[in-house]
Amino acid sequence: MPQGKPLVVPDDGLTTRQRRNRPLLVVHTGEMKGKSTAAFGMALRAWNQGWSIGVFQFVKSAKWKVGEENAFRALGALHETSGQGGPVEWHKMGEGWSWSRKQGSEEDHAANAREGWAEIRRRLAQERHDFYVLDEFSYPLHWGWIDTAEVVEALRDRPGRQHVVITGRNAPDELVEAADLVTHMTKVKHPMDAGQKGQRGIEW
Repeated sequence: MPQGKPLVVPDDGLTTRQRRNRPLLVVHTGEMKGKSTAAFGMALRAWNQGWSIGVFQFVKSAKWKVGEENAFRALGALHETSGQGGPVEWHKMGEGWSWSRKQGSEEDHAANAREGWAEIRRRLAQERHDFYVLDEFSYPLHWGWIDTAEVVEALRDRPGRQHVVITGRNAPDELVEAADLVTHMTKVKHPMDAGQKGQRGIEW
């Protein structure tokens, strides 16, 4: 797309403005880091436009404080006091479950994930937010905790102008097919290849 111009304009009956402003379903997947980082970068742009931001984190422990959370909570507070940007909500889907999935049974984690998805689905129906980040939502789909077909249907039929970004490895094929924008993060090099652990300000 040279200079941001599409190579093909579909004969879909939409005006240029209607096509440009249609809500997007975005998927960031792949094995390399940067999936969530890219999603939160988009959320920053959305916040700057005055949009309501809803972040819903799956898999990461509720006790894990990530830098983006602190930053977005500060931006939400700034909006409340000054009116700048948009409102922000940040939710963690389940207490204490993480990559290791050691605390609680798998069914406990699956139930938490389904409860989280049910809340997101309610908010989509209510048009509560303009921009959603479903961080690492691909995992409960990949593990079979949440029905992918149900998710795709709900996202396809969501009302209004609600943008949704989903991150995580192993995004199901049905979700990828339904998305408007898909990015696959592929590793070329990583400091861990040379034995370097994650560091403050880079990984969190």
